[in-house]
Amino acid sequence: MIDLGISKLALIGAVALIVIGPEKLPRVARTVGALLGKAQRYVSDVKAEVSRSMELEELKKMKDSVTEAARDVESSVQSGANDFEKSWSDATAGLDGVSSSYDPGASLGSLEPPVYKHPKKNWRLKQGAMPQWYKARAGVRTRTQSGAARVARFRPRSNSAPR
Repeated sequence: MIDLGISKLALIGAVALIVIGPEKLPRVARTVGALLGKAQRYVSDVKAEVSRSMELEELKKMKDSVTEAARDVESSVQSGANDFEKSWSDATAGLDGVSSSYDPGASLGSLEPPVYKHPKKNWRLKQGAMPQWYKARAGVRTRTQSGAARVARFRPRSNSAPR
């Protein structure tokens, strides 16, 4: 840009002192400094905006390349899945009517696959594993009663005879 050395700055200061005068020189110097600061901030903001837009363009290009790669991977996986399904159907074509599990109770005419039964927890077995003395001490009911029988059992009894 402009090559300003110490000697040139001193010459500009001397001319400004003569032209402007010693009374207005500090105010003019402050104004010039503020204007130069604003100009520098504006230039730095423009540079930052340009660099941001360049980075944004680079990120868009990178995003496009990543999405293209993802589409390629998805299509290759899809074609691989189609190939696998085709080969699986070819391999299992002769096995459709035959059950692979052995069930001795099944009749020869019935070729149904075994029915899945969820392994539930056996609550009665769990309750039976608890010792009787512990049930008595903890107050666990071992026999069921109807509501009326329970009320009759725990109703307070009066000592006096009915009138």
